[in-house]
Amino acid sequence: QVQVVESGGGLVQPGGSLRLSCTSPTFPLDFFAMGWFRQAPGKEREGVACISATDNTTIYPDSVKGRFAISRDNAKNMVYLQMNNLRPGDTAVYYCVANCDPSHLGKGTLVTVSS
Repeated sequence: QVQVVESGGGLVQPGGSLRLSCTSPTFPLDFFAMGWFRQAPGKEREGVACISATDNTTIYPDSVKGRFAISRDNAKNMVYLQMNNLRPGDTAVYYCVANCDPSHLGKGTLVTVSS
């Protein structure tokens, strides 16, 4: 199990932006495809981004396509999720996952979009 630590969440107004960060104190993340999932109260867990380990191919669901961007900086052992034009419906706890597999989640970081 790859231990990860997420950060960067907070309160933002609709239309605003946030950048989430993810790192691991124990594993080099460049070996893994990395992804972000989110969980909102009363809603199913949703994958919002995944980036491959080899050629940085990315995939997004329609709900965030064009607004969210996942990236990685292997030199810093970091994975990022840039979130723009945020909506109240994006409010959730966001989790960074290795292999784009949400079987094991860390503590996550809370994103609240509200005016």
